[in-house]
Amino acid sequence: MLKIAVIGTGNISQSHIDGLLAFEDKCKIVALVDIKPEVAKKKQEKFKLGDVQIFESHQDLIKSDLKIDIAHVCTPPYTHASIAIDCMDAGMNVLVEKPMGTCVKECDEMLEAEKRNNVTLAAVAQNRFRDIINKLKIVADSGIAGKIRCAHVNSFWWRGHSYYDLWWRGTWEKEGGGPTLNHAVHHIDMINWIQNEMPQEVTGVLTNVMHDNSEVEDLSFATLKYKDGAIAQVTSSVVHHGEEQGIELQCADAKISAPFSVAAELSRDNGFPTPNKELVDKITQKYNSIPSFKHEGHAGQIGDLLDAIKEGRRPAITGIDGKNTIELITAIYKSGFLKRTVELPIKPDDEFYTFDGILKNATYFYKKGESKDSLGDEAITVGRY
Repeated sequence: MLKIAVIGTGNISQSHIDGLLAFEDKCKIVALVDIKPEVAKKKQEKFKLGDVQIFESHQDLIKSDLKIDIAHVCTPPYTHASIAIDCMDAGMNVLVEKPMGTCVKECDEMLEAEKRNNVTLAAVAQNRFRDIINKLKIVADSGIAGKIRCAHVNSFWWRGHSYYDLWWRGTWEKEGGGPTLNHAVHHIDMINWIQNEMPQEVTGVLTNVMHDNSEVEDLSFATLKYKDGAIAQVTSSVVHHGEEQGIELQCADAKISAPFSVAAELSRDNGFPTPNKELVDKITQKYNSIPSFKHEGHAGQIGDLLDAIKEGRRPAITGIDGKNTIELITAIYKSGFLKRTVELPIKPDDEFYTFDGILKNATYFYKKGESKDSLGDEAITVGRY
């Protein structure tokens, strides 16, 4: 029975706790950690976690004699790296919420801690465990639709003005960025995964059009160019009503997308299209033949990590995946701040490799306004497809 600590008991911890409770035969939550113990206590009571121990800091957890197999880091982004590294140095495996870190340097330091302690580091990218995303990936990899030539990645979210009143949100120093980092992180991971490679060039545009109580962007567009000439376009937003998220892949022979749709054409003699029903039917049959997950989202990824630890294998989503996502997001910010196309990778001699370098160059759209300790315990949205 693997023993679990959840560090940080704010909104996102609920998804982790729900996911862990789906595998009560494999793991047990034995510790909750929060700088406000009363918040942890409420989570203990809400989820009926019994004799779970509550700590005020992860250092207190480490100093205790409580054995922890996996630490779930669910704290604000600027703390992810330091907490994860401390836990790995104490011999714990770690699952860290998105974003893995605030910069590429932090990610490298986390990967070094994983290696020197011979533990497992995994980064949350739970949408790979959504049926529609997994099936899209399998169909794309099959080659039935042809090579990906153009991708449209829509990370559409909507957040009210008060969203940025929470004390750590809306600041470059503590949140690390706006929706490009904290919302589109899911979709940027997906396009990295589906493409099986990083782009070579990135062009980004950043703006803030609706949240004048926030330093960070609330909308960005980015164009990614790959080695073979293919292009992807990523929209990262918290101003889109409807929150209709998805990925569309325009391949050489057909369009496939999540939510699932497919279209395909053949060329007439004059170059104009005629429907390719045979290919549409073939792709649809392939998609429908792919088994569904027993557990989706956080539960799916948590289940895979639990099995990976038990079996001594690598999890489906590793720290390397988390770093690749942060590296691409950093490139979008670098391009947006400098107002020019930039190249990957982000190397250690690049000013943007460090969080200090990002902060030094960041565009501060507005001054942070309200700073509330809590926005209450109302339900949050975690994506709509």
